[in-house]
Amino acid sequence: MVWKPALDEVVKKMLGTVDLSKRQLFDIGEQSRSEFDALNDELREIKKKVAATIEASDKMEIRARIARNRLAQMSRTFKEYSDKDVQNAYEKANALQVELAVVRQEEKQLRERRDYIERRLVLLQEQIGKAETLIHQVSVVYNFLDGDLKDVGELVANAKEKQRFSLKIIEAQEEERKKVAREIHDGPAQMLANVMLRSELVERVYNDKGIEPALEEIRDVRYLIQDSLAEVRRIIYDLRPMALDDLGLVPALRKYLQTVEERTGMTIYFRELSTALRLPPHVEIALFRLIQEAVQNTSKHAEADMVRVNLEVGNDFVTALIKDNGKGFETEKSKENSFGIVGMKERVLALNGEMRVQSEPGKGTTVIIKIPLE
Repeated sequence: MVWKPALDEVVKKMLGTVDLSKRQLFDIGEQSRSEFDALNDELREIKKKVAATIEASDKMEIRARIARNRLAQMSRTFKEYSDKDVQNAYEKANALQVELAVVRQEEKQLRERRDYIERRLVLLQEQIGKAETLIHQVSVVYNFLDGDLKDVGELVANAKEKQRFSLKIIEAQEEERKKVAREIHDGPAQMLANVMLRSELVERVYNDKGIEPALEEIRDVRYLIQDSLAEVRRIIYDLRPMALDDLGLVPALRKYLQTVEERTGMTIYFRELSTALRLPPHVEIALFRLIQEAVQNTSKHAEADMVRVNLEVGNDFVTALIKDNGKGFETEKSKENSFGIVGMKERVLALNGEMRVQSEPGKGTTVIIKIPLE
């Protein structure tokens, strides 16, 4: 039968991908451990320096106080001292005061560095723990693919079902590839094209106007590259938010929306009505992706400064509403066929749900998503 080699090839590729992911996670964990150890060593040294600086500051404070008292005494009985003595006393008191200010500033900087390292160590510890957990989970997946999944073909009743099973695996892979392709098309690809155009502009500006305007253009290009890098990192993070697996949909959404609010400056109101602590995993990831796509479309295209996200979980349905006060669009025209909306509709239909997009030019956009809980 033809299905068996094809399925084996799919499983083989999946095993290679999972194994590569496992090694990359291990590298991330090792890098985090190395940074953790280096920061721990630095923290010990900084604590020693802080203690030494505090001691030096205390001694300097005593000396400065004595010098000030001496100067005050001389001021009260200045007739008993020459101008030279008064001048020397003033210069000494002033020098000690300056030294004391320098020591205190050094102490402040050391304390700030110490506090930063302590916070960073906590984050690294959490990152190491998550990396170890993910490595364990990936190992479980690898063992399943390497063992149980290879035997699935023997358990499937007939060749038609076996072929359908193989196609489902390929379709799932293609769906994820389409999602990443849409993200890259709408983000880094366009940004990098802009960088290319601006880099060509630098040469023309240099030839026409000189070095200073050209340097200004280079600085603008640098900002574009920074934005592109931030967008790439966001896409990598968005591939699978850890908070969704660990905490559930509502905490993951709250964290994501807070990050978008800080990055874009939009005001985002999030309201959830739910008595369920967790939803089925496939519903949670679908809702997260749908709300994420709607908010991203708003931040990129709507020119909005306010977004409202409502999530309501009932007995039979879960409903999400995403509403902005942006410029809106005509739903019957090009926007209806954009990558973002098409992808959202595909995901909703896969869950037997419904999705409505309500928008008019100048009146913002509202997206309503309703998914059954089976």
